[in-house]
Amino acid sequence: MLNVPLANGMRKAGWAPPYNKNLDLKKVVLHRVGEAVTRYKMIRDGDRVAVGFSGGKDSFTLLDALLALRERAPIDFTVQAFTVDQGKFLSAVEPMGEYIRARGVDWTYRVDEPSMRLASERPEHGCDTCSRFRRRAVYEMCRGLGANVIALGHTADDFCEAFLRNAMFTGQVAALPPVTWSRKKEFRLIRPLVFVTEDLTAAYASASGAPVVPCGCSQKTGTVRKAIRQIFADLERDHPYLKQTLLTAMANVLPSRLLDLRYLPLEPVASTDTPSAPLPLIHTPAQAE
Repeated sequence: MLNVPLANGMRKAGWAPPYNKNLDLKKVVLHRVGEAVTRYKMIRDGDRVAVGFSGGKDSFTLLDALLALRERAPIDFTVQAFTVDQGKFLSAVEPMGEYIRARGVDWTYRVDEPSMRLASERPEHGCDTCSRFRRRAVYEMCRGLGANVIALGHTADDFCEAFLRNAMFTGQVAALPPVTWSRKKEFRLIRPLVFVTEDLTAAYASASGAPVVPCGCSQKTGTVRKAIRQIFADLERDHPYLKQTLLTAMANVLPSRLLDLRYLPLEPVASTDTPSAPLPLIHTPAQAE
């Protein structure tokens, strides 16, 4: 496990201060990624980490952060990158391959033919179907690469959007797990950007000169994801810490204040609502906030 020390005086659970442009961008990103990797034991000695590289700002930030942490970590682990092409890139992918290899990282690129047929035969397929096809292709590729850990570029924004989407449209109180396992337990799936918001990844990718390759999915309109992003955009004009508050909520669950009979005490019992280990995020000096 990476050993990134936690600062004393952490604020309440789930708090991640918004990015302050006066702070060093790389330091902020590495601190937040290091905190996530440490708290959730994402990377361990001897791990072979394969980074899912989509060509977007988030995957560029994730790859750079893990490479930097690899140099500083007291453990040995390897990092490589892979790209699954499902026919949705809006520009050539070769520049991002050149960028990755220039960093001294092995990059594996593969066109997924089943996904290509899906796009051709069922152009109106939904995100869930596309995700299943991608997951199969990712596992197949990482099996060939000899990886045991797959790093995914979901950000704090994705966690918050998943939380709201599940509550509003699937009837579940759930988001994304920062660490989970593939069904056959072949791969540990990690999301090191859980504490990193997209304003940070956008700034990081821009500052690094990364050749971001847009995906056609990002331009779809009328989707649930677009609707939720618009809700956040509207609310954050008056409530700029909304995502930080939602991260806090995900780390501060009070089961007896919900409707699930598995956790709702119908008779007097000792309270079990107080978390035993609150979730500290990244501490930055108060005067810099």
